[in-house]
Amino acid sequence: MSDQRSQAPDEARVLPLRPAGAGHPAGQPAAPPTGEPAREPLWRDLVGDVLRRERLAQERTLKDVAEAARISMPYLSELERGRKEASSEVLAAAARALGLGLGDLLARVHGELARQTRARALTSTVRPAPARTAAGRTTTATSSYDGLCLAA
Repeated sequence: MSDQRSQAPDEARVLPLRPAGAGHPAGQPAAPPTGEPAREPLWRDLVGDVLRRERLAQERTLKDVAEAARISMPYLSELERGRKEASSEVLAAAARALGLGLGDLLARVHGELARQTRARALTSTVRPAPARTAAGRTTTATSSYDGLCLAA
């Protein structure tokens, strides 16, 4: 029996608009599945990350910034989550609402793009060091873990 036939006619199926894991906090790109090249960051994701970080650093609400920028709160939220592409006029208004010029906002986005590009280049050129197994064989250690581990 097909998957569609087993679904009730009034049930909705959710299809993701982005690959799983896209849009990580703090602008961290998702780790690609093994063997796939890393996904280039999207401009709208970078802009959204910078807008959100700046708003949170100023301890301001979406409502406050949206009102100051004269854009709707849901639209600003969509921009911050990288779901919408903003016009230059909207970007300038959002930047002004945060006390930035459009050039300042774009410079920060460029800096984030350069940082992510460098990080991707470093991780793609670093080769894991050979390691010895318990049986004495030489193997290459690989790990998809990209975090910090603290032990007491």
